Amino acid sequence: MNRQTILVVEDEPNIAEVIGLYLRRADYDVVTLHDGEAALAWLAANKPDLVVLDLMLPRVDGLEITRWLRSRGNIPIIMLTSRRQETDRILGLEMGADDYVVKPFSPRELVSRVRAVLRRVAAPGEDVVPGPALTCGDLTIDPATRLVTVAGREVTLTAREFDLLWWLASHPRQVFTRDQLLDHVWGLAEYIDPSTVTVHIRRLREKLEEDASNPRYIRTVWGVGYKFEP
Repeated sequence: MNRQTILVVEDEPNIAEVIGLYLRRADYDVVTLHDGEAALAWLAANKPDLVVLDLMLPRVDGLEITRWLRSRGNIPIIMLTSRRQETDRILGLEMGADDYVVKPFSPRELVSRVRAVLRRVAAPGEDVVPGPALTCGDLTIDPATRLVTVAGREVTLTAREFDLLWWLASHPRQVFTRDQLLDHVWGLAEYIDPSTVTVHIRRLREKLEEDASNPRYIRTVWGVGYKFEP
């Protein structure tokens, strides 16, 4: 079985070395780069299984690399940064990062997050059981093909966005807190900021709803969480 390749883009050599050491011990192949320009050049010719990406990089920053990656596909991204502000975390997630780790961090925790994200990509949504498609109004969700359409138009979702949508749609009108959704969809609730759920809900609404500010399908239950209204 081929080992999975992790690209680590981190401008601090000591941190990059530690990350690489722990990931190799976890049986991953690791490529380490120290600036954004070199990362873009490498990514143009290679496709890793996951990218661990520092936000503050020389030449080209992590947000620009995230934007570039998301315009070309859904390679999983774990953003790594010393910036603690919630607005920075939300911005990274809205750009398409799958997770966000704040320095200083535990290398073992980072490895756990890498495993969790890759597990979701390899076998997305253990609760997504192939079967008949769900149709609600002009929205159709097919778990067998992981295809989502709105009024016949195909909607491109990341693996995590699909898992979140399927979980909610499979439990119509049931209200879930953000922590419950982290448990069911992400699987590592103790490591992940609950704002991750908020950002993914927002992205789903922007892709699925005619008016994201007045959603038809994914409703907010104020003070509690979210539900899917069929």
